[in-house]
Amino acid sequence: MSVPNKSVLTEQIRTEAERLGFFKVGVTRARPLPSEERLERWLADGMQGAMGYMERQAERRKDPRRVMENALSLVVAAMNYDSGDSLRDDPLRGRISRYAWGDDYHGVVRARLEELYRFIRLQVPGASGLCYVDTGPIMEKVWGAESALGWIGKHTNLITREQGSWFFIGVILLDLELEYDAAERDYCGTCARCIAACPTGAIVAPYVLDARLCISYLTIELRGPIPRALRPLVGNRIYGCDDCQEVCPWNRFAVSSTEPAFQPRPGNWMPELAPLVDLGPDEFNRRFASSAVRRAGRDGFVRNVVVALGNSRSPEAVPPLARALTDPSALVRGHASWALGEIDCPEARALLEAARARETDLEVLDEIDAALAHSQEAPEP
Repeated sequence: MSVPNKSVLTEQIRTEAERLGFFKVGVTRARPLPSEERLERWLADGMQGAMGYMERQAERRKDPRRVMENALSLVVAAMNYDSGDSLRDDPLRGRISRYAWGDDYHGVVRARLEELYRFIRLQVPGASGLCYVDTGPIMEKVWGAESALGWIGKHTNLITREQGSWFFIGVILLDLELEYDAAERDYCGTCARCIAACPTGAIVAPYVLDARLCISYLTIELRGPIPRALRPLVGNRIYGCDDCQEVCPWNRFAVSSTEPAFQPRPGNWMPELAPLVDLGPDEFNRRFASSAVRRAGRDGFVRNVVVALGNSRSPEAVPPLARALTDPSALVRGHASWALGEIDCPEARALLEAARARETDLEVLDEIDAALAHSQEAPEP
């Protein structure tokens, strides 16, 4: 196939990417992962938790040429999702991670990546490639750092000097030689605000995140019970957590996204918690159609909601939690039991006693007993 001057082609790709809504593009050579040993150590320490796909895909993650054999280059593109809105403190409303306020980024960013790929094929007929947006064995953040897109901060998110860290990353693998960027330097310096801000201490060392402690993992990826010791630290976060990014000084350079798809949906920006308890599977799917929130699944999401209600310690949370005690999902009933134990009022204890008499699931019964024991130990309100 006829290939134009690689410097010219690279600049054409950057220009077209900007037209498509990407604010920055980096380009790097396809090669083995520079931080391969860090990935191996992270997996060996079990920090991936229940995300078994990380281990299953480990060998492919170590080299993009194991994903696309003839890959020569990676084009890494950043799309801003910051809507400019801010959250307020209200324990009876749920906090959803900023990236999930609007439409599901997978579809939005992938569609633009595929447009960019079609543009490349117009310039180089016969070129081949693959597009990825957080859906395959590609280490997007690492390649973003290797392509001068930004650097990986101590919180393990990619940061750009231009706009901070509120952005999505898309990658195109190509069988073309391009003009490559030098890796960006690390500008975190001595700052450790993200480490101090993490509610659960999940950033166990600079640049090391133990997913098993991370609220984003607990509320999205984890399918089973949230460990009891961590539930109070979740607060009112019902899908993800942004605390480490909220305190990052580089996000003072953030600008509001002009992408309509990333503007907050009315039901995704600090929704009232109580009505969310009653979401059935069909209503959950309708409400969060084309939303990243669907990733948590109905039972996982309502589990998060009842934990948040328990953390409110408000008597107003008792009626919705009473309804959750009869939920078809044992996962929800168990966490609702814990939540009522946290509120600790006579009505909550009576509800737990009644649930104890009718419940048949052993794990839920264990949650009820623990909640009643906690309630008896606590002082009267």
